This record gives sequence, structure tokens and C-alpha cells, in this order.
Amino acid sequence: MSATRPQTRDTAEDPASTVAELGRRARAAQRTLALASTEAKRGALAAMAAAVRADAQTILAANLADLEAMDPASAYYDRAQLDTERLEAIAAAIEAVAALPDPVGRVLASWERPNGLIIERVATPLGVIGVIYESRPNVTADASALALMSGNAIILRSGTDTARSATAIADALRKGLREAGLAEDVIQLVPTQDRAAVGAMLAGADGGIDVIVPRGGRSLVERVEREARVPVFAHLEGLCHIYVDVHADRSMAVAVTLNAKMRRPGICGAVETLLVDEAIADSHLPAIASALADAGCELRGDDAARVIYPMHPADETDFATEYLAPIISIAVVGGVEGALAHIARYSSHHTDGIVTNDEPTAIRFMQEVDSAIVVHNASTQFADGGEFGMGAEIGIATGRFHARGPVGLEQLTTFKYCVHGQGQTRP
Repeated sequence: MSATRPQTRDTAEDPASTVAELGRRARAAQRTLALASTEAKRGALAAMAAAVRADAQTILAANLADLEAMDPASAYYDRAQLDTERLEAIAAAIEAVAALPDPVGRVLASWERPNGLIIERVATPLGVIGVIYESRPNVTADASALALMSGNAIILRSGTDTARSATAIADALRKGLREAGLAEDVIQLVPTQDRAAVGAMLAGADGGIDVIVPRGGRSLVERVEREARVPVFAHLEGLCHIYVDVHADRSMAVAVTLNAKMRRPGICGAVETLLVDEAIADSHLPAIASALADAGCELRGDDAARVIYPMHPADETDFATEYLAPIISIAVVGGVEGALAHIARYSSHHTDGIVTNDEPTAIRFMQEVDSAIVVHNASTQFADGGEFGMGAEIGIATGRFHARGPVGLEQLTTFKYCVHGQGQTRP
């Protein structure tokens, strides 16, 4: 069992030195974790889930203190909020990750060369993952569980607004590691809210961080992409669209759009723009708009939409905005061509969907929309690693490097080649 090392709250060192020390400890802990058996990792995850449940009152009290300092009208308030049900979901997600196949050591491919060499491509951990996130206390547990099961150490830097919640959750997770006999430094939380600590992580923590995952708004993601000196799993904002095609079932269009917008308006998979084919706008748009308005959603539409149903005018800024609130932009478009053109112009390449009963149109839409997730006849709020059967996610990658879409266990591994011979020498 590793020696107990408390997660420090205050430090006299400068942020760069603090982060570099976290990186050194994480690197040492990861080397031991990479050799841990599947059973040991599953045992640690079970202990972590149990610790979250045991420390529920402490975590909820810390979260209440965070919420009291936040504006309830903020788009991030709902993301930051924990209750008994959400905390149980966090613990259950840790257990769901433990139940997944261990991705480390998988033989991804194997072949024999004419000279008798056997070559295997084998999955290995990435190393040390840095996660920088805002207003999402659940990320503390989700990211930690995924990192552990995939053999990676993790350094977490939470946003100021949920720092107390993140600290309480991280303390519980580290307690679980300690009880399971794994190195606590596999999971570490940056103990300072100094923004210079973010810069130190982006610089690679003096060689201690191998990859960065940003989870936050546009300003955070843009800073990460601008300053990072290590690879980044890009997670741009969720400016998501739903297109209601001429062949859409009206009842389905109403149900899917209402859920996509109003189930939880503050998450990145919430739809922000509704596009309706001009050929069925008169018949479908009033029903969809009425359902949204009755649910408390503010409607902002282009000129054609406002002729059909009363709503606020939408301008260029609206169609380029991730509201993270009960507000939706609406545009009437010229069929699938118009929808594709609008999405190509405004989408953040996160999640976009189509409602249609015409299979060729659905296939075309799914082929041509260049987003990490494309949905047919379902809510965009299924854009989630848990809903994909991944147990949890460390983020939704919107770039094209290494991983795209929900980043789960498999995406947190790389590979190496193992070459087996019987004394062959190269001529």
C-alpha cells in the first residue's frame, strides 16, 4: 500500500512548481498503475464508488457552498448542482466503468511476416492526462474512473465556481484508492485556483502531462488550443442543430426537439438551433414551437419562421450562439440542401441531427454533416458516453486527432508494437 499523501489545499510554491510536482508524482504513480491487474483496478473503482456514497453529506455540503456563491440564473448553475440522485449517478457511473472490459493489453492486430516474425499491435495507456474543466463536479469522478481503468494517472484542475465540490469528490476518490491499496497520486487535484496553474498544465507540467482534455466554454477551449504544448482532445462548444425534414413525422419531431432542447438546456448536447424544411413549415413548426414555448423556452426565429409563429427575431449572432439556456433559434430552410448549408456555416461539429422517415435523405445527411456525432430520429441529448455504453466520458472530442465523439476507455489508450522472433537477423 502506498503511503498516505493528503491532497494539499494551500501551497507556498508558485503554480508552475506546484503543477510540476503533481506531474512528477503522477508519472511515478502511473508506472505502477500500468502494471495493475484488471481485478485490482476494478477493486479500486468499487472502493471509490463506495467512498463517494459514504462521503455524500460532505460532498453535498461542499456543493451547496459552491452554489451559494453562483448566480442561479447562470447557464452553468444546473451543471454545477448536485443532489442525492445526481451523486448516486456519479457513484453508479464509476461502477459502470469498472464493469467494462479492460482496454489495456488488448491485441488490436496481429500478423506474421514471411521471415517468421510475429508482429502485434497492443493497446497501452496514454500516460498522464490533464483535465481542465468548469462547472462540472461530476467530471472529477467520471474522468478519474476512466483514467484509472485505462491505466492512466490524472491531474484535475476544476473551475473556481465548483472548486469545493471537486475537492470533496477528489478526497473521496483518493480515499477509495488508499483503501484498495493503489497509489493515491493516480488521481490529483490542482490545489490552487491561480490561472497560472492552467498555463503550467498546458506547457506539459515539466514533462509530467502527456495529453490535455478541456471541458468548458469557448474562452477556455480557445486558450487551451492556443497555448498547449502537448496534444489536446479538443472539446469545442456544443452548438447543436436539429433539422426537421419534409418526410418527418410531426409527433416525432415535436417529441425529439422538445427533449433535445428542454430535458437539460445547460448541457453541451442540448440543441440550440431548429431547422425546418420550408415545405412542411406551416404544418410542423407551430406544433414544435408551441410545445417549446409551453415548456418555458424562448423562441428566436428568422423572418420566415416569425410569419408562421410569433417569436422574437433572430439575427446572425443567435445562430452562432451556444445558449446553454432555455432559448432556441429557429430557421426555415430550403430542404436538406439548405439545412446542410446552415449547419456547415454555424455548427461547432459536436452533435447535429435529422428527423425524417426517408432513408436516402437520412443517409445523405449523416454522410455530409461533418460533426463528431450525427443523430437520426433521436434527441441530440444522447450525445453522452454513458448513453453510448462507454460507462462515462472524459469529454466529447470535436477535433479529428486520435479520438472523436465521446472519449471513453478505448480512446484513452494508444498502442505499441510487440515483435516476436526466433533469432531472426535482418540481411
